Amino acid sequence: MKPNFKKASLMLTGILIGGKLFAQTADTTNNSSNYVQPFSGGGSFRTWSIGVHGGMLSPYTIFGNMNNQDFKSPHEQIGYGAYVKKQILHSFGIQADFFRGKLEGAVGQTNPSGNTPTSFKTDLNWSAALSANFTLANINWRHKQGFIQPYLSLGGGVLAYRPSVTLADGTTERAGSDLREFFIPVGAGFKINLGSAVNLDLGYQVNFVNANNVDGYKYGLTNDKFSYAHVGLEFALGKSSKPQLATHNPVNSMRTEYLWEAQRLQSQVDAQKAENQKLRSDLDATNANLSKLTTDSDGDGVVDVNDKCPNTPAGTKVDGSGCQLAKPEVKVYVTEEDKRVVKEAIKNLEFDLGKATIRPTSFPSLDKVAQLLVDKNFSLKLAGHTDNTGSADLNLRLSKDRAESIKSYLVSKGANASRIEATGYGKTQPIATNKTAAGRQQNRRVEFTLY
Repeated sequence: MKPNFKKASLMLTGILIGGKLFAQTADTTNNSSNYVQPFSGGGSFRTWSIGVHGGMLSPYTIFGNMNNQDFKSPHEQIGYGAYVKKQILHSFGIQADFFRGKLEGAVGQTNPSGNTPTSFKTDLNWSAALSANFTLANINWRHKQGFIQPYLSLGGGVLAYRPSVTLADGTTERAGSDLREFFIPVGAGFKINLGSAVNLDLGYQVNFVNANNVDGYKYGLTNDKFSYAHVGLEFALGKSSKPQLATHNPVNSMRTEYLWEAQRLQSQVDAQKAENQKLRSDLDATNANLSKLTTDSDGDGVVDVNDKCPNTPAGTKVDGSGCQLAKPEVKVYVTEEDKRVVKEAIKNLEFDLGKATIRPTSFPSLDKVAQLLVDKNFSLKLAGHTDNTGSADLNLRLSKDRAESIKSYLVSKGANASRIEATGYGKTQPIATNKTAAGRQQNRRVEFTLY
């Protein structure tokens, strides 16, 4: 008895492990989100399915000890069947079952009358039962869809069987016709999703018969029972676009709805941000336009859009176009003292040799000229001259650069640049001979003319 049962257990374990591995491989290709709108009716799912199965029938069950059975040594035999199931809720369905097969056992209990049975064979010609099927763990909060659904089943039905018993003297006693008794099938197992419409069904069922003669031998007061370990396939009926109700994870649909709603709200937020940005740009443009209509950058009382003479000095009187009003012409007279200041500057003016760089010894005299230009608003003409040493182009450029250098210095001290003219004449206007060093020294000069 024990070796046979161990063989059966090992075979079933191999089937379970192989089926699980196969299901895991198949599940990697069935990566659908399995979405159905939450709280949808049954019409959104496939609720009908059919199944076929085969396995081993045995007088041995996980409940009780074989020493308390009519026969102590179970012999496993083949059984097979089919079912039709209607899934009503995610976790509950009604299943109509049918199966048939054989039961065998040996080493019967000793009969006090001496007529001891040695073995039995029972044909399970048919059975029909209606069971409640409870699907477990198809609601998953961590994954989109689990590929294994454990289940429990409980039902009741009719079993038609015909037993035969072999006695110790070799004679066989066989029932003349099928016996029919009520029985209660109690089962457990799990289904592995092989695809959107196919499940691998692995289960174990104990059948409690309301009679003590399933093995053809009434011994003791307990009713007979037997087990059925099976492997099979379940096929979902209906449109392939619909998921199975029993394998569907409603939490995934709720998660999908949440993600879609979050995405929709994010899109609205992004659109609102873009609209707000556009409104901000329009507002900034409007404010900029308004600012142009009211801004008076130079403070002359004329807004910039109408100011034809921008950046007039502060305090300057302007006309309606923002341009300075003509000042009454004031006669400027150059005094002898003014001439002396200029003459002193000319006398002290020195440059680096061959360059337009003013030597610092010239700065005090030039400062006085600059102050004179600021105080009296004089105009000044600077004329640069050289001797005849070098080319004409070089002398012309050097004379011009020296005049410009003096102008830049005077402007840096506050003089009005618009009232200073700097010109270079090179060696074209000598005032002494260039044949002597003294003459050439006189010709290297910058003339200051006040007016």
